[in-house]
Amino acid sequence: MADKDRYQRQMILPAFGLAAQEKLLAAKVLIVGMGGLGCPVLQYLVGAGVGQIGIMDADTISLSNLHRQLLFTESEIGLSKVDQAAAKMRLLNADVTIEQYPYHLNQSNALTIISAYDLIIDATDNFPAKYLINDVCVLLNKPFVFGAVSRYEGQVSVFNIAVNEERAINYRDLFSEVPKHGEVPSCAEAGVIGVLPGIIGAMQAAEAIKCITGIGKPLIGRLYHYDLLQARGFEIAITANTNNTPVNEKIILENSYVSMDDEIDIPEITVTEFNQMRLLPEVFVLDVRERNEYPPIDFSDAQIPMSELQTKMHEIPEKEICIICHQGIRSVYAAEQISKQRNLKVYSLKGGLTAFFK
Repeated sequence: MADKDRYQRQMILPAFGLAAQEKLLAAKVLIVGMGGLGCPVLQYLVGAGVGQIGIMDADTISLSNLHRQLLFTESEIGLSKVDQAAAKMRLLNADVTIEQYPYHLNQSNALTIISAYDLIIDATDNFPAKYLINDVCVLLNKPFVFGAVSRYEGQVSVFNIAVNEERAINYRDLFSEVPKHGEVPSCAEAGVIGVLPGIIGAMQAAEAIKCITGIGKPLIGRLYHYDLLQARGFEIAITANTNNTPVNEKIILENSYVSMDDEIDIPEITVTEFNQMRLLPEVFVLDVRERNEYPPIDFSDAQIPMSELQTKMHEIPEKEICIICHQGIRSVYAAEQISKQRNLKVYSLKGGLTAFFK
């Protein structure tokens, strides 16, 4: 261990000791969202000595963030949340490796990114992301710590950890379906007292530490509800919903995780149209599959996997872009990102390579 003195106060605790600290140092935790919840979660996990932490958020710092996201300052307005958070945490604890994901979690990258971590923390502020995190964690058998805040109330739970060989409780056992856009007000619409995300985020960090080290009794099968105005909390027992459809990769790729972002209408072209377009010099064919996916092809101009697209967006030329993937799902999401960030004319091959080789 690099620095026992750093962790001495927690290592002297009963039932903790060196063994628990080594578990923290070996753990890999992904925090999705660097807002009011994600900031305290990150600070406490870095302080506790979690060995590798991924932080994911596409947003930049705004003035309206600062009453609850105390990791950031006025001088950083307009800068990337992920970049600023990572820089500060590296100064706080050199034992911890910080991986940066300065973009949104989506159906195209969720499986790849989440698979690299032991435990996921949902620090998001929208329902589509929560359901996507849940479904991918169920598929990959990854535990995740849920948190939510609104106005003066917050909630915390731990999902996807089986107890006594029973089916693990997941988020859909609590809320079966994604709410329709506008059904539930966001924090921006409903408001939130600034201290509340700090309380709930600290509780999420505590639950993560309990899950990793094995100390205490995590909130498995229990939803803790905290009322700030009454300084009172209560628990709700959660049971498995046997009517829920089992999760598989196809469901994740095809499910309607409703986007809170403005939708872009991406033109989908047929195989016949694609074969005509790909021969034109003004058209650039982009393969967004991961590098190990089968079958290999020789008619794309470049391969930039969805998991790398944000960091390699600058490599895409100023042409019309025709995007291909395995089933024509990731290509639509890639096209949306390219259209938003590069303002290029983009197309998606409908049905992907499955349709092409049919």
